[in-house]
Amino acid sequence: MTTAPPGLLDRALGAFYGLALGDALGMPTQVMSREDVVRVYGTLTGFEPARDDNPVSAGMPAGAVTDDTDQAVIVARLLVEGGGHVDPLRFAAELLSWEREMKAKGSFDLLGPSTKAALDAVAGGTDPKEAGRYGTTNGAAMRVTPVGIAFAADPLPHFLDRVVESCQVTHDTNIGIAGAAVVAAAVSTGVAGGTLDEAFDAAITAAEAGARRGNWIAGADISARIAWARELVEGLDEAAALDRIVALIGTSVASQESVPAAFAVLALTGGDPWRSTLLAANLGGDSDTIGAIAGAVAGSVSGLSGLPADAVRTLRTVNGLELEPLAAQLLTHR
Repeated sequence: MTTAPPGLLDRALGAFYGLALGDALGMPTQVMSREDVVRVYGTLTGFEPARDDNPVSAGMPAGAVTDDTDQAVIVARLLVEGGGHVDPLRFAAELLSWEREMKAKGSFDLLGPSTKAALDAVAGGTDPKEAGRYGTTNGAAMRVTPVGIAFAADPLPHFLDRVVESCQVTHDTNIGIAGAAVVAAAVSTGVAGGTLDEAFDAAITAAEAGARRGNWIAGADISARIAWARELVEGLDEAAALDRIVALIGTSVASQESVPAAFAVLALTGGDPWRSTLLAANLGGDSDTIGAIAGAVAGSVSGLSGLPADAVRTLRTVNGLELEPLAAQLLTHR
C-alpha cells in the first residue's frame, strides 16, 4: 500500500473525525426545536449527554456518535473491501445488520426514513438497484464523506459514478444524489488542499450535475440553495444567523434543508471546524447530520491538526474510533 503524503492524510483524517465531531456535538439536540435547545442548554459549548426525554438519543453519553458516523464507517469499509466500489446488495445487508445490532442494544438511534423504506423493500425481494428510487432525505449525504476522501472530484462524471454507488440502494433520486454530491465534492476539494471557497464552488457544481442523475422527484434545487445560504447569513451575528437558518433554510431531514443549512454554518464561521460543529448543534432539528456535514467539510480544509485535540481524544475514547487505517486505505484510490 502506497503511503499517503502527510498533508493529504491529515486532511482526510480531518474530514473523517470532523464528521464524527459534528455528529457527537449534535447528538443531544437532534429532534429538538431551536427554542428548546436555547431553553435547555442556553448555548451548547461542548459535548453533552442526551436527555432522558430525547426520543432518538436518550441514554447516549457525552461524545457519543450516531448513525451518521456509523454508516460513514460502513461506506469506507465497503469501498476498501470493494476496490473503490460499493456493492449495493452488500451495502443493504450491512445496514440491516447494523440496525439489528442497534436494536439489540436497546438504541432508539435507528435507520432514517428513506433508508428504512428502501431496506424494507430489499428485504421483501426488491432489487437493491431499484429500492432507492424514492429516497430524498439526507441519509446519503451524511455518510458519503469516505467517497470524497477516496476520489478526486475531477473528472466530475467519474466522481459522480462513485457517489451514485453509495446512494443507489437507498437514495437513487436527483435530490438524494445531489445532496450527497455536494458533501463528497466539498470534502474531496478540501482533502486535495482546496480552500473553503473552492469547496463551496465544487459543491455547487457537483449538485448541479448530481441533480441530473437518479429518479426525478420534485424538490427545491440544492445547488441554488447552497449559493443562497452563503448570502443569507452574511453580516449577521451567530444567534441571529442561527434563527434565520431555522426559519428560512430549515433543519429537517430533507436534503434541501439540512445540506444547505450545513453550508450556511460553514459560511458563518469561515470554516472553523469547532465553531461550525458547535453552531450546528445549537440549531436543533437534524443537528447531528448538519453538524456531521459541516464538520466533514471544515475538517477536510483544516486537517485533523485544525480540530481540537481534546475533542478528538474524547471521540476516540467514547466510541472506540480509530479512523486512521481506513483513511489511509481510502487515499490509495487517489
